Amino acid sequence: MGKTSGEAMGVVTALVRSAFLVNAVYAESSREYGLTPQQGQLLCVLMAQPYGMGELGAMLGLAKSSLTGLVDRTAQRGLVQRQADPEDARAVRVALTAEGRDLVDEFYAETCRRVERLPAGLSDTDRGALADLLGKVVLENEVPVVFLEPAPATHQR
Repeated sequence: MGKTSGEAMGVVTALVRSAFLVNAVYAESSREYGLTPQQGQLLCVLMAQPYGMGELGAMLGLAKSSLTGLVDRTAQRGLVQRQADPEDARAVRVALTAEGRDLVDEFYAETCRRVERLPAGLSDTDRGALADLLGKVVLENEVPVVFLEPAPATHQR
């Protein structure tokens, strides 16, 4: 990723370019764990709890057919499983398998380490300000919880 010193950026450019940067790190980490970026996202979402297909589609921004294919491919690898929804006999929930839990724990920790290095050139104060500002943007736009807050040992502000 090229560096241009002293280049001022507006908020749109900075947000879009930082999204590309994080996506590139996420994709690289996914490849190293034998996942597609979408499978990595699915596994990270399921770390918190099992979800129904409708909830997953909304969280991941996927159409029903795309989500079904993603879940099918990930289930074929033994990383997720469909379970009966205890509240709706017609519905299913998607949950991590034991193998999926082990893989996502490693993938998540490594991805956190890599993303944590992105703002390495910032002071602790600037890192805190960046986290606060981005957190406000995320909350104001009601972004679903698609990635959990890392444990304190791997997360620095």
